Amino acid sequence: MPWLERLNLRERLTVANSLSDTYAALLEQLGAVTPFELAVLGGRAVTTPGLAFLVGYQAALRALWPSAPASLGALCATEQHSVRPADMRTRLDDLRLTGSKDFVTAGHAAEWLLVAARSEASGAAVQLSLAVVYVGEPGVRLETLPVLPLIPDIGHASVQLDNVLCERLAGDGWDAYVKPFRSLEDLYVLAALSAWLYGVGQECDWPQSLQLRLIGVLAGCAEASRQSVDQPTSHLLLGGLFEQFAQLKQPLDEAFATGPVHWAQLWQRDQDVLEIASAARAKRLEEAWRRVVTRGC
Repeated sequence: MPWLERLNLRERLTVANSLSDTYAALLEQLGAVTPFELAVLGGRAVTTPGLAFLVGYQAALRALWPSAPASLGALCATEQHSVRPADMRTRLDDLRLTGSKDFVTAGHAAEWLLVAARSEASGAAVQLSLAVVYVGEPGVRLETLPVLPLIPDIGHASVQLDNVLCERLAGDGWDAYVKPFRSLEDLYVLAALSAWLYGVGQECDWPQSLQLRLIGVLAGCAEASRQSVDQPTSHLLLGGLFEQFAQLKQPLDEAFATGPVHWAQLWQRDQDVLEIASAARAKRLEEAWRRVVTRGC
């Protein structure tokens, strides 16, 4: 059944006692899905923007690494508030990881981590690899971080790694994984949150024009999910989608104001989650615009 038909089935997920159990129940409800379907159908099914964010994040991980386990995972790159490879101190030597990372999305609910680590020989140019770490391995220690004002229902943690056995993924850690993930996360989180909004709109009988505009954003996300994320044209498409979504702010505010306070409070609290990476996204768009649009002028 096409994703748009399933989007209108109005299947809501019952939230379990933990993020892990909630996500497992979602996967059981959805069945076999593509990353895009996971983001959209999962975003429609969950009850909060935070859970929609988590579903979009998990979809992005699976677009990045199709062999990802079914359980919750996280990509860990940031160290001391930086993702620059030259600033990283986490090291990969002989399939052993040592170092630390600032953020583990989903916190203690995450069962596996994709960890960016330096792997060049002494004195050589910086080289980044991506390693898979399972949280139960000896030497992995998660430390719960304070609850964030945004999406407080999704925990976060930092991680300490002490000579942890891992698996190394093929390809350059930066070009093949960390760099493209930033755009994949933008895309799939936008899709999941748009689907969540569409679900609220169905339940609250929002104006048909607003629901159709949300479908338009989702259709654009579907097209973007078929593009190669390393091409500048994909950044133009993503930039267009975020601009299209930004134009919905006033209609969304008006629609929430006429419905149940519960939904409005959730959206008011969490809507800025899309702005977290806006500066980096704008920079990628500027570069893509320069390369594609102004090249022939």
